[in-house]
Amino acid sequence: MSSDTTYYRDTAHKRAFPALSGQHATRACVIGAGFAGLNTALGLAERGVREVIVLDAQSPGFGASGRNGGFVFAGFSRGEDRLLAELGPARAKALYRGTTDAVALIRKRVTQYAIDCDARDAGVLWANWFRDRTVLIARQRLLAEHFDSHWQWLNTAQVQQRVHSARYHEALFEPAALHLHPLNYALGVAAAAMRQGVRIHGDSPALALARHGKGWRVRTPDAQIDADQVVLACGGYLAGLVRRVDAAVLPIATYVMVTEPLGSRMAEVLSSQAAIYDTRFAFDYYRPLPDTRLLWGGRISVLDRSPQAVRRLLYRDLMKVFPQLDGVGIDYAWSGLMSYARHEMPQIGEIEPGLWMAQAFGGHGVAPTTFAGELVASAIADGDSRWRELDHYGLISAFKPAGYLGAQLGYAWLQARDVWKDYCERIR
Repeated sequence: MSSDTTYYRDTAHKRAFPALSGQHATRACVIGAGFAGLNTALGLAERGVREVIVLDAQSPGFGASGRNGGFVFAGFSRGEDRLLAELGPARAKALYRGTTDAVALIRKRVTQYAIDCDARDAGVLWANWFRDRTVLIARQRLLAEHFDSHWQWLNTAQVQQRVHSARYHEALFEPAALHLHPLNYALGVAAAAMRQGVRIHGDSPALALARHGKGWRVRTPDAQIDADQVVLACGGYLAGLVRRVDAAVLPIATYVMVTEPLGSRMAEVLSSQAAIYDTRFAFDYYRPLPDTRLLWGGRISVLDRSPQAVRRLLYRDLMKVFPQLDGVGIDYAWSGLMSYARHEMPQIGEIEPGLWMAQAFGGHGVAPTTFAGELVASAIADGDSRWRELDHYGLISAFKPAGYLGAQLGYAWLQARDVWKDYCERIR
């Protein structure tokens, strides 16, 4: 396992994105070819703005967009209860609806553009790690009453019919969710945008950004781009172009591994095609893959660990849930950097005239990045001001480098709280 090898990269459709060279003028330049940048570019093209150049220092989907669990469902990292308290019922519901609309748009694009990404419409299961069912009851009621989202209750027997582990109790099932191969989805979005005239270039890091007349000038190692509008969509892989934008997020790592093909052994652990995660703060998340492998992810850390370290950590977590897989081979392990803001919400909007950002999706990004792309594309193409609904969650300092220590201590505290709750339930 080399540090840059993932299951997704080894099973991705091969497409070339040559480096950009020369001088160019364009309506919009998008920096970052992850989900946020690619969805912005495709959203612009679908609105008739096809003079778009997308730049990436590596290749489309190289970062968190091509390394995540592939879960597609509504909501943000910030809990719905806190959105309701901070924004009131109408604004909170409107923002949440933006992510449910994004899930529907992802489905539509997979079909419309024939994106081959192993999309599996099997829902997502939120399994309770604890016997205390209060958190499930409260969230199910809140989602139904305030967000018109109806997650189904599964009792313990129903959960264990689907997930063959003594670890879980009741669960909520989100039937409108799906899961997919995120890198192939990203490449499919890129291909759809390119067919409509968008230019996408890998190996083209943005080295400098400066005001130029009424627009902006972007420099790469071999190119100069004059753009009316620039979109910063770098996520946790910061470009270092605008200090206050980079200063507002912490790049935080999460870890993923993929087993060897399980074949008939898959039936020992799962009788469901749903994606699954649990109710702890630092939850496990996993899903079956089409080739009978199990993709398993978890942990949150400021440390971007080696594949060997990721494998050791996640294998121990796997054994806590599925001890019957003891000895299973792990073929891939990797980490990816997510961008987190202190308020746990995306930062989307216009920073200066013609300069936009879309970042800080905090590990819950497949649907919200699509939502962000639609907001920014609609703003640039049509003057739509819906992005201002996120003004409450703007650029606030992440207090780097002290913020890394604070984040790690905060995560450790919340993880310890989960461990203590689990211990207390077991000794009763």
